[in-house]
Amino acid sequence: MRKKKYKINNFLAKLKKIMPTYIQPKFYNDKELLLWNQEQGKKYSESIIRKNKAMKIKQLLGRSGIKELYINCSFNNYYINHEGHRKVLYAARKYAENFKNNIASFIFSGRPGTGKNHLASAIGNYLILHGYNILIITVADLMSTIKSTFNRSLTKITEEKLLQNLSTVDLLIIDEIGMQIESRYEKMIINQIIDRRSSSKKSTGMLSNLNHKQLKNLLGERVVDRMCLGNSLWLTFEWESYRKNIYGNK
Repeated sequence: MRKKKYKINNFLAKLKKIMPTYIQPKFYNDKELLLWNQEQGKKYSESIIRKNKAMKIKQLLGRSGIKELYINCSFNNYYINHEGHRKVLYAARKYAENFKNNIASFIFSGRPGTGKNHLASAIGNYLILHGYNILIITVADLMSTIKSTFNRSLTKITEEKLLQNLSTVDLLIIDEIGMQIESRYEKMIINQIIDRRSSSKKSTGMLSNLNHKQLKNLLGERVVDRMCLGNSLWLTFEWESYRKNIYGNK
């Protein structure tokens, strides 16, 4: 130990002789060198953790189904033009912030282009940054994925396994409710998904252009009632197009 200490001090002494006077060393003895190495090791470890976290978030975003148009959506960049905007923003932010201690679901209904997708994606992005698994999927893509399980030459996953996977994500958001063909099979699938997620105490979100009565007629009273259990959220977007405020009349 003494020999090692002597070598270090000898090395420091030689280094000091050849070091230009305007350069201040980061350490002057073996103890300071050890502390410096420990500090650099800690910084490197923290850097690796940050990179791994960033990579994990990137992977989650890639699997989340959040489209490129909404990948940067947040509560902070939601356009507020009137009290209605302010109310839905407050409610959506509160939902996300209380997600850990809540198993509530939500329904965003109203006219096209009024900001439903922005706030749903803002909830998704917020939860992803806090370590949750999120999936946003349209009804059309959902049904297409489920029907692909019928062809065993295309995929090894079964319909049952897919439904099980859909029941495990922390938040599943189903978009374009009401735009699908109103088939009995599609209603049955959505019913199964909602039932399984409710039983697993998992939250579900729905985005739709339909009002409360139309959704009940489409999905059935049982599904809508399950979506409204406890502290669940139903926000109605009744104003002019949100997109027009941002992109003009394009």
